[in-house]
Amino acid sequence: MRVDERPGATTITADAYVLEVRANPPRAVLADPDGLIWTHLSLLASVARTDDADETYSVAPPRVDATDDDGVVVVVEQTSTAWEHKEVRLACREGALELTVTVRGHGRLGDVTVLGGRAVLPNGAAGTFRSAIEFASVYSPTPSEPVQVVRPAHSAVVLGVVGDALPGRLHAVFSPPPLCLVLGRAAATGPTQVPAGDWLRLAVRAGAAELRFTELTYESVDGGFSLRLDYDGHTRVDGEFTTPPLVIAPAADPLQALADHRRELVDAGLAPAGPAHPAAAWWREPIFCGWGAQCARAPFGPASHPYRLADLAPAVVPPGVAIGPDLARQDVYDELLAHLDGAGVRPGTIVLDDRWQARYGLGEPDPERWPDLRAWIADRHRDGQRVLLWWKAWDPDGVPAAECVRDPGGRPVAVDPGNPAYRERLAAIVRFLVSAEGLDADGVKVDFTQRAPAGRALVAAPADDGGPGPWGIAALHVLLATLYDALKAAKPDALMITHTPHPAFGDVCDMVRLNDVLERDPTAALVPVADQLCFRHDVVRATMPGHLVDTDQWPMPDRAQWRAYVEAQADLGVPALYYAERMDRSGEELGPEDLALVARTWERYRARVAGAGGR
Repeated sequence: MRVDERPGATTITADAYVLEVRANPPRAVLADPDGLIWTHLSLLASVARTDDADETYSVAPPRVDATDDDGVVVVVEQTSTAWEHKEVRLACREGALELTVTVRGHGRLGDVTVLGGRAVLPNGAAGTFRSAIEFASVYSPTPSEPVQVVRPAHSAVVLGVVGDALPGRLHAVFSPPPLCLVLGRAAATGPTQVPAGDWLRLAVRAGAAELRFTELTYESVDGGFSLRLDYDGHTRVDGEFTTPPLVIAPAADPLQALADHRRELVDAGLAPAGPAHPAAAWWREPIFCGWGAQCARAPFGPASHPYRLADLAPAVVPPGVAIGPDLARQDVYDELLAHLDGAGVRPGTIVLDDRWQARYGLGEPDPERWPDLRAWIADRHRDGQRVLLWWKAWDPDGVPAAECVRDPGGRPVAVDPGNPAYRERLAAIVRFLVSAEGLDADGVKVDFTQRAPAGRALVAAPADDGGPGPWGIAALHVLLATLYDALKAAKPDALMITHTPHPAFGDVCDMVRLNDVLERDPTAALVPVADQLCFRHDVVRATMPGHLVDTDQWPMPDRAQWRAYVEAQADLGVPALYYAERMDRSGEELGPEDLALVARTWERYRARVAGAGGR
């Protein structure tokens, strides 16, 4: 690494990049080895407290210091309205840059902005400053709608554990996804197309316990961008705080960037090298999940995106009319399984979906829907099948308010994994679900991890030192670890499926599901199902290569797309079937030839698994 100084600038030349550090405004111009600029990295930052936005009003000239590992570090000290001391450090190594922000003082963290921030500069320029967009696109590793894997560089991206199907919130289908964005030189020509060319990785290098924010947001305005971490007021600084390192490094392509991100986490001991438990042979058996078939039987099943008022579903479902969750019943599942069996389709694993339980938070079977769930599971076991129970993460239904995250009025918003009493309750529920003394189910399929609590006014249990307990992504890991450990203690070969393909979550799941299918690209054109799920499969393979993949299958827009995906599933992971009688969106009936297609693909899949010795 070579450092050259000249008036007003310092140039750092490494094998993978060239960096020119300038003082006013403080920035580091990042280019590839041939000198083509990627971005002007702003060396400002804002570490907001809940009572102060944190504005920088004095900036020392960037200082370049040598490090112990033959690299150099660029240090920019800043005078802050919120902190006694603040500095941005950009560590420069041969293959990558690593940016951190350190503050000293006291307060609760709000939004933390890096690669930009609020400041008043000596020349009078004031307000919010950002890094420059000199690239064409940004790759997002999480599914969202409109479907656009590689989007224009001027579009926002959100990665985290907060979201749902409401406008502007459908970005937590993976929750959490890998916290890794990839900047590209070229624009994409389709919703799932990844162009060739050079790429630059921006990734948060931290273990689960350090990820105390709910979301990482790439924000862009008028040719500039910054990254924002939402700490939500639930992290207290008493002394010194340093942001999780942001690694900036060249990559051959986005999947290689994700694989590099995982490798760095594993090498640093921040993520497991592989699954916590070896895969049982039965985990690879094809899955039947009843949710799609439940929706297909309901008169008001989920519809495609409405464009006219007449397309909207009823605002209130008429009394006595069943909806999808109402049909998670023993008689319905018996009918569905008998129908499949008659067509030669015999799943090895059956998922009882929403809602088999009387109350989401307690895990007790609804006696009207499942008069004797334990006996039903025993019957499946005698037939050589396994049963998973759908589990809605975070839902406080039935859980005492004292064990929940609560709003200012005391209303439970979510269960509180930082509360020891709730963790004990959850472990006891899991023992009841899977132990031989309880229902004797074979595992859980965890859903709704994107419903993490978010809000500065929310109240949760304190940590042992009296400070805030786990929050954000870190809290989700605690929640899943409690569930996972209890599951394995009660039944070592029990299976836990999640939609959490962040490498640090590899120790709290056995199988990663590809999750719900989306519909349209930014032009409102339908995006082929197989294309969407292939993209997701590639993300999971790059970030959790040792874990099995649940290929999922809901919702399907029509029978033709469903058939195409049935044939593709065996190449993506464990086949999952959601339909038995008809499609829920198009209403098309499934005939003998359709179920025969499932039977043939499953037969070929099972033969291949057997030939590979169960691998």
